[in-house]
Amino acid sequence: MSKTMAVSFCGMEMKNPITTASGTFNPQAHSQFFDLNRLGAVTVKGVAKEPWPGNPTPRIAETYGGMLNSVGLMNPGIDAFIKDDLEFLKQFDTKVIVNTAGRTLEDYVEVSRRLAETEVDLVELNISCPNVKEGGVTFGTDAHMVEKVVRAVKKNTRQPLIVKLSPNVTDIVEIARAAESAGADALSLINTLLGMRIDVYKRKPVLAQKVGGFSGPAVKPVAVRMVYQVHKACSIPILAMGGIYTGEDAAEFIMAGATMVATGTANLIEPDAPVRVLDELEAFMEKTGVQDINEIRGIIE
Repeated sequence: MSKTMAVSFCGMEMKNPITTASGTFNPQAHSQFFDLNRLGAVTVKGVAKEPWPGNPTPRIAETYGGMLNSVGLMNPGIDAFIKDDLEFLKQFDTKVIVNTAGRTLEDYVEVSRRLAETEVDLVELNISCPNVKEGGVTFGTDAHMVEKVVRAVKKNTRQPLIVKLSPNVTDIVEIARAAESAGADALSLINTLLGMRIDVYKRKPVLAQKVGGFSGPAVKPVAVRMVYQVHKACSIPILAMGGIYTGEDAAEFIMAGATMVATGTANLIEPDAPVRVLDELEAFMEKTGVQDINEIRGIIE
């Protein structure tokens, strides 16, 4: 008997709950390894109002259980994205989620306005960016600032708005509730944790920026805990990510309350990881007698 993998996310029917995490997926490159039509959605790298060069190298480093990156949201800007990646993605029957980045509130609003004129299905607002007008304070670490940016972007967004939460906060629930109260249609979590490595022989940090985003299997317990807490506190759907490498990992997040899940670091090591995770999730359902993936969502009390 075939399994039901379809889920409803922000009122949209997804073929299955698997997507990609922003910053780890390149449409034209990854399409050479698997059929993008198989995924419920694809999430592209953060897009800004104008091209961002990114941080100086070295900006990627391996570490136990994952990796560190300080790429700095390098991207070609909204114009190039619409012309190249978005045009390429039109040939596939899968939903497109665009992650947006900005250095000011006005940056976020401008990108949202531009995307509202396109066929993009959903917008994911990356509030882990530093607000240059507020002395570099990260948008997503202050509840008041979260409400302010989400409200402004929501007014200028035609598509459902997913707000991506930073785990580098004292209380993830406070931030999640702020985003929900300001009009977020969904939440995605977690973004990378802050980490650092030092080369003890060179006596200096491995990354040029000293610190970077820590991702991979080692962060999964933190991510599962935060997804569970946010699911219990908020009523909007969750797109979960953080160390997903197997179908069982995906099931774990869904049981914690996620509607959709994203593979991230795994994509950089194994380009076809998203479809392998999808196949393994279906195999898990077969093994455990789950007929509909929605049966297990949020079952952990």
